[in-house]
Amino acid sequence: MAASVFVLGGHQTDFARNFAREGGDLFSIFDETLKGGMDAANLEPAEIERAHVGNFTAEIFCNQGHLGGFFAASDPRFSGMPASRHEAACASGSMAMLSAMAEIEAGRYGMIAVLGIEMMRNVPGAQAAANIGGPAMWSGRECTDVKYPWPHIFSELSDEYDRRYGLKFEHLAEIARINFDNGKRNPNAQTRSWAFTDASFTQDDVANPVIEGRTRKQDCGQVSDGGAIVFLANEEKAAAYAKRRGGRLEDLPRISGWGHRTAHISYAPKVEASKGQAYIFPHVRQAITDALGRAGVGQAAELNGIETHDCFTSTEYMAIDHFGLTAPGESWKAIEAGVIARNGSTPINPSGGLIGLGHPVGATGVRMMLDCAKQVTGKAGDYQVEGARRFGMLNIGGSTTTVASFVVERG
Repeated sequence: MAASVFVLGGHQTDFARNFAREGGDLFSIFDETLKGGMDAANLEPAEIERAHVGNFTAEIFCNQGHLGGFFAASDPRFSGMPASRHEAACASGSMAMLSAMAEIEAGRYGMIAVLGIEMMRNVPGAQAAANIGGPAMWSGRECTDVKYPWPHIFSELSDEYDRRYGLKFEHLAEIARINFDNGKRNPNAQTRSWAFTDASFTQDDVANPVIEGRTRKQDCGQVSDGGAIVFLANEEKAAAYAKRRGGRLEDLPRISGWGHRTAHISYAPKVEASKGQAYIFPHVRQAITDALGRAGVGQAAELNGIETHDCFTSTEYMAIDHFGLTAPGESWKAIEAGVIARNGSTPINPSGGLIGLGHPVGATGVRMMLDCAKQVTGKAGDYQVEGARRFGMLNIGGSTTTVASFVVERG
């Protein structure tokens, strides 16, 4: 059995902020995230033995790579600490966490910082779309004549659901409405002060304009600046950490299960390969069942909630049935029954998700882990799921090319 990995705490920045407008840069986000996390977890640099950074496109947006060196730039006491960077599009943060977990399980290090970061609002929106378009798909071979590649790809996913099972706009619109409503409760949400009308969640081309195909404005996750950090530890370090603070090891969140799968970089081959199968993305289903199985969870309904990747409403629609909350193609049943609502039996994205909270790409997986840890320890504030002890998460990169799933629990 692998060694236990505990989450000692962390921090995220306010995803509503535009750091370039404030006169800041990528390091500003990094520095604030790291120092905020150290303060929140009450840790000293000497306690951190290793660090991992999740980031997708710092070179493109900021002309900056080599992000591990930012730790010592933030605080000279980190000088000499080993640090690495990881990239897997929107799953970059999860790849950083998996690497940190593996090192803890192998006994190399006892406490590791995992920081996810992205700066994306320092360029015009059309440029941002181009910056994250090609690199996460097969550049030059996919969506070469499409203005907004990712809204197009996930419109294609909606079309695929419609072909196989039927799909109603109203169900996607309800996913958007729930996530925006949840975001209003989150003090770090990019959209917390946004105002909507009833028409915002309809097929009104003014209130909810088409972006690409079936993808409308409210179907989309946000372009965001931000960072998130978590501190992972082995049982020995976690027990000492809890004792010093007058707590108990069993009150700390623990990562009890994980799954990681990678498929073809392009969208079409994945869908072609799943023809005749129940799940549109069998490898996503496998990553989720790997995580549930390692955690000893029989089915997703045993989770108290889920933080999932809703880069678009169609992605969350896919996650609902791939988690097994419904049979394949029947995600609409969980939506209509209120299962995924904030007060439902399995709330999805009480944080607001990528649609309501925001999506600084490299930070998203780390932010999800932080929110899962908050939920199972009762520290999520106004978006707390009452009585939560076990949460699941799903983070994907590209058109589900890289998939990571985790289960986090307390006790």
